[in-house]
Amino acid sequence: MQVQDLLKQTDKLPNVPDVVRELIQLLNDSNAKYSDIAERVSHDQTISLKVLRVVNSAYFGLSRKISSIDEATVLLGIDKLKTLVIASGFSNSVTNVEGIKLSEFWADSFRVAELAQWIARRTPLVEESEAFTVGIVHNIGRVLLHLTEPEIAKEVQALVAGRKAGRVKAEEDLLGFTSQDAGKALMDLWKFPVELGNAVQRHKRPFIDDKPQPLACVLNLACYLNACIRNDRDYDLVREGFPMAVAKAAGLPGGIVYELDDALMIGDELNQLLN
Repeated sequence: MQVQDLLKQTDKLPNVPDVVRELIQLLNDSNAKYSDIAERVSHDQTISLKVLRVVNSAYFGLSRKISSIDEATVLLGIDKLKTLVIASGFSNSVTNVEGIKLSEFWADSFRVAELAQWIARRTPLVEESEAFTVGIVHNIGRVLLHLTEPEIAKEVQALVAGRKAGRVKAEEDLLGFTSQDAGKALMDLWKFPVELGNAVQRHKRPFIDDKPQPLACVLNLACYLNACIRNDRDYDLVREGFPMAVAKAAGLPGGIVYELDDALMIGDELNQLLN
């Protein structure tokens, strides 16, 4: 089987709103007119309502109620608005996936995104918005696999659950590629910036190339910290297990291990976008 065989099933692919795709394609465009994007966002009623609900929540603690996307842009800035729109757009891209509980899947993706953004703030090599975006979509290939080949996806799940193989090996054995490869292929189809797709493809094995990509390393670290939060791992164990070689390749200072308690406090405020 080839990755492209999954993409040929066009009727089963996630449906990402055009405004979200535009935002992602403009991540590296310093001349982009974000006022035009804000106007487009305001025309997407579903995304607008969800974004405004989060903006008016205790998460932001604003002193007055915000009633429009234009107001939200002024008060929060386009970067924060952009992250909310991307998170909302992707969480609504599919409504039902056999074998995946979507509320848990997206909550997990949101936390990885926020962790990746937290890490990116501490390195000059990675942009925060790019880190957040790859965090949101880092597991989109698994969704694609479950949508297009649900029986094979079940076999992979069974092997992983029975501890007979890690997910990467199980996918390679049954498919000939990984869900990270599938994720990159889908991102290429959507015309994401190439480096974002590469980061998703390589984040499980950031040293697969001689020169590791900092963004892939940041995503790898975010997934590590997310697993620690999910398993309620003791802070000392989190620090001891922190992959310093990956952190160094991401451009992080050695003292990052003493800041990890802050990262472990990242909550689930973005989950309001799921309602």
